[in-house]
Amino acid sequence: MLDKDRLFPIEPRARDIARSLYNEVSTLPIVSPHGHTDPRWYAENEPFPDPAKLFVVPDHYVFRMLCSQGVDLTSLGVPRADGGETETDSRKIWRLFAENFYLLRGTPSRGWLEHSFEHVFGLTKRFGPETADEFYDHINDCLQKPEFRPRALFERFNIEVIATTESPLDDLKWHKMIKESGWTGGKVVTAYRPDPVVDPDFEGFAGNIEKFGEMAGVDATNYDGYLEAHRIRRAFFKEYGATSTDHGHPTARTEDLPKAEAEALFEKALKGKCSAEEADAFRGHMLTEMARMSIEDGLVLQIHPGSMRNHNDDVMARFGRDKGFDIPTQTNYVRDLRPLLNAVGMNPKLSIILFTLDETSYSRELAPLVGVYPSLKAGPAWWFHDSPEGMRRYREMMTETAGFYNTVGFNDDTRAFCSIPARHDVARRVDCAFLATLVATGRLAEDEAPEVARDLAYNLVKRAYRL
Repeated sequence: MLDKDRLFPIEPRARDIARSLYNEVSTLPIVSPHGHTDPRWYAENEPFPDPAKLFVVPDHYVFRMLCSQGVDLTSLGVPRADGGETETDSRKIWRLFAENFYLLRGTPSRGWLEHSFEHVFGLTKRFGPETADEFYDHINDCLQKPEFRPRALFERFNIEVIATTESPLDDLKWHKMIKESGWTGGKVVTAYRPDPVVDPDFEGFAGNIEKFGEMAGVDATNYDGYLEAHRIRRAFFKEYGATSTDHGHPTARTEDLPKAEAEALFEKALKGKCSAEEADAFRGHMLTEMARMSIEDGLVLQIHPGSMRNHNDDVMARFGRDKGFDIPTQTNYVRDLRPLLNAVGMNPKLSIILFTLDETSYSRELAPLVGVYPSLKAGPAWWFHDSPEGMRRYREMMTETAGFYNTVGFNDDTRAFCSIPARHDVARRVDCAFLATLVATGRLAEDEAPEVARDLAYNLVKRAYRL
């Protein structure tokens, strides 16, 4: 079903070079430092329920496309946050998915799914309404076998390490279970995502702060105790392998406010009285505080701004967060990061990875910033740009100014477990194609390209995330 030379250049010499480079890196272990798979899968190691719950129900890349063509999320089994009814017949969900699979033509989701069907489950026919039941039955039968349980797939996928993402309000019980299980076939670590306790606009913010303090064993309702609670919870996360923090703010704004001003904003946030401007200022100040804490404890700071989350109020009310209605916005990095960078950006102990959904910022802002500040690295083409063309554009616009070594390899940032090998395969193919073009056009020595290919596929991500 899949072309063995997919995504390689058309020109024969460049294609030969790309093929040779890909053969060097295709079997390297997968390092997945930033994602959203459920640690419960690896802790309990129970079979995945059925094909629909594996491929459709949890994957917003899939169901947002169907939603755009008028398919209601309830008919795809997406859980309701408001307690309302949703489809529970998995075969019915699967058939609806198959009927609409054509909508994914030309998208990276199509490639990831077909890669999973072929390489994970051995299916080589074309998926669609005529083969829906055949695919369902075959995948469902496979999922009952021990070799298709989460840990077995983890090892089969050649995943060296994977990071999940948890809130400071998470007790990390699944990570504790993994740690105590004695499983030696895979490394699963957590990452500290403090949005619920740094964003005054996050639902239940005041209650979140109370729980945050209880979990840390301090009074987090005063500013000093609040900062101490972060230090305590970060240390707890490090006990379960965390090497990074993760910050999904609406903007890249940072601030370095006097303590009294920060305290006043915190007090207003607890009372629910922050204006939109004040909430953004507090979030920005906390990014700088998180950077200072990273200098102390060594956690890598990831900033991925620029998404207007939960764009549709009705969908948010009915289904909750992460349901495909997060939309990219224009993002400024040069001005917005300056307060943080002036405060701590030259400190050699600090490592910050920047992501963007705004491709116009690549060559204008991100490449010049990461190309000079020692604390900064550019994250890979991300989310909406986690695609062959998005990755190619990223390399073309970033490399001239930032080079390869101010970037951090690839991360898959997914909830869809079976797509992880597919996503890394796409990234490796695109990078090999880019390197082959540089070699074929006389911009990179042929004997240098294999080293760069290995760095992009494996070495840079381990170094950047301190894994």
